[in-house]
Amino acid sequence: MSLALAPIRTAPIVSTPAPVAPGALRRIAGVPTAQAAPAAAAPAQPAAPRVRAVPDGTEARGFVLYVGIDEAKAVADGTTLHRIVEALRKLTAEVAPSAETYAAVALAPEGAGGRDVDVVRLALQDPAALAKQREQAGSDDTDRHPNGVIIDISRKRVLLDGEPAGLTYKEFELLQYLVLREGRTIDRHELIESLWADDEEAPSERTIDVHVRRLRSKLAHYQDIVRTVRGVGYRFDRHADVSIRQASTPSPDVF
Repeated sequence: MSLALAPIRTAPIVSTPAPVAPGALRRIAGVPTAQAAPAAAAPAQPAAPRVRAVPDGTEARGFVLYVGIDEAKAVADGTTLHRIVEALRKLTAEVAPSAETYAAVALAPEGAGGRDVDVVRLALQDPAALAKQREQAGSDDTDRHPNGVIIDISRKRVLLDGEPAGLTYKEFELLQYLVLREGRTIDRHELIESLWADDEEAPSERTIDVHVRRLRSKLAHYQDIVRTVRGVGYRFDRHADVSIRQASTPSPDVF
């Protein structure tokens, strides 16, 4: 798929002299000339429209264009998500060479349903989409199911059969990292680099195993959602009784 700007064609302007009234001729150095008519005032240029939803005292620094399309639809259209991103970047560079671009892909669990563009807006924390979601959810705690696991990434909590699991911050970060990469085996080295990058002292791979054991113990009889891939690392596998709330969490993967 390619995007291009269509050239703008303009027709030459042809002006026809207006007829001169008989008394409008005068002689200058013996040459009859038409008395110049006063020039018409140039039409006033309309003021540039102000960007909507920008309060006084602030300024627009850019914009977000949400594109809703999954990989299967992109393939059906004869393209890929990466090619779409590159085409939009190229178009931006042509229209506004000084602009900077940043692209992120929105992830959702398989079979989550909903319109693609709505999933993207929620995943990338569009304020209007989040407000609409809160309005629809209301004030009742509808995710307190009598049985099952609720992994609520937006609120950073885990419920087991309706009760908080009591995870520490690092335990939740570890579970969240696996959940957002559902079905992919994550090796211990990647977990260390991603979750302990800002620590002065990086933990050993054995320490990662200890963290995973503690996380599993708090997941109780649901601990097998975090699986060990022997000799490689760990993986999150969804079960039928596991529900994930990740609408307001940005995707960890970028182009």
